[in-house]
Amino acid sequence: MSGIVTSWTVVRRMVLMGLVALTCTACISTYRKFGYVPTPSELSEIQVGKDTRETVFQAIGSPGASGVLKESGYYYIASRMRYYGATEPKLVNRELVAISFDSRGVVSGVERYGLEDGRVIPLEHRVTDNGESDRTFIQQLLRNIGRINPGDFAQE
Repeated sequence: MSGIVTSWTVVRRMVLMGLVALTCTACISTYRKFGYVPTPSELSEIQVGKDTRETVFQAIGSPGASGVLKESGYYYIASRMRYYGATEPKLVNRELVAISFDSRGVVSGVERYGLEDGRVIPLEHRVTDNGESDRTFIQQLLRNIGRINPGDFAQE
């Protein structure tokens, strides 16, 4: 009988230790980085008044965003978010590198901005919702059953 009590005590201690470990790991901050910003050494290779859109693209890669107009610039954006437990993610760092071009497509300026330079600019990702993304495959399949017209399959 003593052996059963001892093994039950060991199991309880292991479960308790597992719960403590799980609780501790739930309170650890995790960080995720999104986007890409060229390093200062990469930006030092860009020469104002000499480099063009093509040479910038070859030297530091494609921008995360570019301006709407042809004469507009390239924008490289990186964000670092902190995730802590069940709380809402918090923006820890955001960097923006703006490379502007003149009407000939030659670099006219290279600027770097961070959170310390001003207020936080929220980045938005807008996508047209077709209403199907929140349905499972089975739900979509069952929804379409009433739309089948047997006449479509009949041979004339």
